[in-house]
Amino acid sequence: MKTKLCVLFGGKSVEHEISVISALQAMENLDAEKYDIIPVYISKSGDMYTGDILREAAAYKDLKALCKKSVRVTFVSDGGKVLLCRFPAKRFGSSVIAEIDVAFPIVHGTNVEDGALQGYLKTLGVPFVGCDVLSSAVGMDKYVMKAMLRDGGFPVLDCLRFNKYRSRIDSCVSETEEKIGYPVIVKPVDLGSSVGITVAHDSESLKSALKTAFSYAENVLCERAVTELREINCSVVGDSEKAEASECEEPFMHDEILSYEDKYMGGSKGCAKSAGAKTSGAGAKSASGGMASLARKVPADLDAKMRERIRKMACDAFVHLGCSGVSRIDFMIDKATGELYINEFNTIPGSLAFYLWQPVGVSYGELLDRLISLALKRARRESDIIYSFDTNIFAMGAPASTGTKGAKGAKR
Repeated sequence: MKTKLCVLFGGKSVEHEISVISALQAMENLDAEKYDIIPVYISKSGDMYTGDILREAAAYKDLKALCKKSVRVTFVSDGGKVLLCRFPAKRFGSSVIAEIDVAFPIVHGTNVEDGALQGYLKTLGVPFVGCDVLSSAVGMDKYVMKAMLRDGGFPVLDCLRFNKYRSRIDSCVSETEEKIGYPVIVKPVDLGSSVGITVAHDSESLKSALKTAFSYAENVLCERAVTELREINCSVVGDSEKAEASECEEPFMHDEILSYEDKYMGGSKGCAKSAGAKTSGAGAKSASGGMASLARKVPADLDAKMRERIRKMACDAFVHLGCSGVSRIDFMIDKATGELYINEFNTIPGSLAFYLWQPVGVSYGELLDRLISLALKRARRESDIIYSFDTNIFAMGAPASTGTKGAKGAKR
């Protein structure tokens, strides 16, 4: 009997289109003999749709037409089952489209990757692939992530955090100049795909960078820009019991930062791809490049000691943050000093980082199977935890009204 697998993608995120690409890639590589694949597209307004057309890449050129040709749906928890139902419900007959066994969120960015969607799925009671609510939120918030990693003894760059509504631009600039200096990199605290990230070299460019970052997020980070930078990425699969690292990659930048164009448009600034760079995931069926189209060198040109240091640190940090499923950890090497830093976590990486697993003998289909197995394993473990008591204090003589003070906080 096939597993009813609901693949969720899209969402109210600036990384909406990248999510679509990642999901199409994954659905093409899932084993149709094992899984009954049910695509659920989350529109930019947050509505959910299903239908076979959602698996056709060309259909996303016109999103309004796509939604009209699809069926709007919602999830319903009913007696321990999670049902995908038409919305609004049909007047006559059943509105149930499918009973869902496992949900597979393939989403990127705020409102979906940051624990919001995971919390919704957890409330429904459906097993889901990937990080839980807390580790998803931690992985998305760059400041919280750094604080937790620093507490665990992992190397991260110091940073300053500013709030859009509590900080004036001039005071942000003066504090940054005093405590960090130039060049400085400015980032929205909870976005990925290099959106809203700028390197500033003086006060005027810093003001502009802050305004740009604040247009995407309420909180932003300022940290020292590593001028002689090598970026090395490594993926990890597992959970709190066991974590395994992929091969390492070195992506190629065409500017001071690895831009959105570098990551998803194949370096559209016209730079030639370097010899030895992998630009697609050979051996995996792919609707479009996504992160797999990034110009990169796999394996990265690292000595054996540094390679193993990065892979071990990636696994240790993954476990420390309580991650599950697949993540990609992005590292920075300061070539001037040789220092290694963890830059950020991607708890649902673009293209699910399948291109980093193929070099170590893990096919995309096998990677997807592992992720689904991990989701079911977590569901089994959580079923042993007591979340509520089979009692009713109102049936035991509790007063119908507790007045202005609740029983929990009442003083005696």
